[in-house]
Amino acid sequence: MTPKKIAAFTIGPLGAALLGFITLPIITWFFSQEDVGRMSMLQVAIGFSTLFFSLGLDQAYVREFHEVSEKSSLLKVAFLPGLTLLTITLLTVLMFGDALADLLFEIPKKHLSLLGAIALLAAFVSRFLSLVLRMNEQGIAFSMSQVLPKLLMLVVIGAYVLIDAEKSLTNLVIANTSALVFVSVVFAYNTRREWLASVTAPLNIQLLKHMLRFGFPLIIGGIAFWGLTAIDKIFLRTLASFEELGLYSVAVSFAAAATILQSVFSTVWAPTVYKWASKGEGLENVNKVIRYMLALVVLAFCLAGLLSWLVTFFLPPKYTAVQWIVVSCLGFPLLYTLSETTVVGIGISKRSSFAMVAAVLSLAINLLGNWLLIPHFGASGAAATTCFSFWVFFLLRTEFSIYLWKRIPRLLLYSLTLSCVFGATIFTLWGESLSILMAAYWTLLLCYASYAFKSEIRCVVFFLLKKSPVNGATHI
Repeated sequence: MTPKKIAAFTIGPLGAALLGFITLPIITWFFSQEDVGRMSMLQVAIGFSTLFFSLGLDQAYVREFHEVSEKSSLLKVAFLPGLTLLTITLLTVLMFGDALADLLFEIPKKHLSLLGAIALLAAFVSRFLSLVLRMNEQGIAFSMSQVLPKLLMLVVIGAYVLIDAEKSLTNLVIANTSALVFVSVVFAYNTRREWLASVTAPLNIQLLKHMLRFGFPLIIGGIAFWGLTAIDKIFLRTLASFEELGLYSVAVSFAAAATILQSVFSTVWAPTVYKWASKGEGLENVNKVIRYMLALVVLAFCLAGLLSWLVTFFLPPKYTAVQWIVVSCLGFPLLYTLSETTVVGIGISKRSSFAMVAAVLSLAINLLGNWLLIPHFGASGAAATTCFSFWVFFLLRTEFSIYLWKRIPRLLLYSLTLSCVFGATIFTLWGESLSILMAAYWTLLLCYASYAFKSEIRCVVFFLLKKSPVNGATHI
């Protein structure tokens, strides 16, 4: 992918993140902490339904895109089974009236159930149509589709404030659902040629069987991965309160700034690696990418540990604890992104069952940690547990990839990431009483990382200055 196309894909996540930072303070100031927590349960449901009902065919679509000539048939095979199953499931649930709203929000209202069902369906459609833009390298269309729903969300929330509308859960759900529906419509328009062609394309049963064999292990793995990112919220709701869940959700939202890196990198990386594999060239660059990504991850953890107090300027006083929790919340987006660079062997070998095992084992650790820590530490315990669980997830994915593909040097890889996770855990659980010591810890780690990655830093500086460095970094 050319630098111009990479830039086109980058605009969307950057714009969406910036709009998210504008929207989040408005929500925390004008909506109750409990409703913020309840909204996070809708996000949990969206994540689960998208992962489960995709049947692993979304990832199979990405894997097969460069190897299948009939792209319209490929889209139909990937999209239709999950859409049909999800639609039938939602219609069945809606027959029970307010059951969905009661399950998500503990507020049994039929209109909330309907809004929730619409949100789930719109998110699923958006997932597959975004893959079409991504694999066809339509960066501008992809980016606009990322920015517009955030902008709509901001406009709706702003309108609530201007007209002094009731700051209720219903209005908050309406704002979120409207944004999801809007983005699905935009995606549908931008991909109209592809999905219209797929409507008349034959359903290739043999291709479906082939893709299901690749995707089936990803169903279990997908549920396990959903558990890694969502089980903490479920435990908080069960063992703590919606207030703690709201506090945690705000911390996760601030940490989601790191998903800029995750979103941009994942959008570009997977298609690039599979294209390299299909052509049998370019794979020697993987080690370089791993090292640069490791440097970014360590830098992000250190800066977050030193500057997390800044978030208190954007939030009401009741969210003060977010400054300690947010650093551990970075574990998911940062360590997951790093693992995307080290896990390529699983994708290239098409041994997706190994990805499933990594997710399941990490989920087991997450379950145990949340059960032990949340009753004592609340949202802080959930954040620390999830951060460590994602380090285990990263470790397992890396080792399985090495087993299936080829060895990569990993002493620095493991030692630095474990140092970040250790620091984040202590910072989240006891940072308020150890603030001076933690500031020293992050400063020392930042200094060491700057020395360890001096070659990469020099390469970046020369690149920004449009010069060529004398020696590039090639080893981990």
